[in-house]
Amino acid sequence: MSANGVTALSIDDFTRILRESAGEDEGVDLSGDIADVSFTDLGYDSLALLEVAGRITRAYGVALPDEDLDGAETPRAFVELVNASLSGS
Repeated sequence: MSANGVTALSIDDFTRILRESAGEDEGVDLSGDIADVSFTDLGYDSLALLEVAGRITRAYGVALPDEDLDGAETPRAFVELVNASLSGS
């Protein structure tokens, strides 16, 4: 469980954080099913994802090592990484 009592991050929560921290490319619609779309196709680079990771670390109290983030190429993979950290796996 995170410091704020949240036990899981949803795709919707992740999308909200993505919009708040990195914005939304005008050519991308984040309101659709983006779970398995690569961050490259969504228009997000590694710097944007580091900013997202920083926000999640502060909000959820989980540490997300850079080497783990490198393997998270889609929103679903990123959320699974966060949820594994929240559950202590």
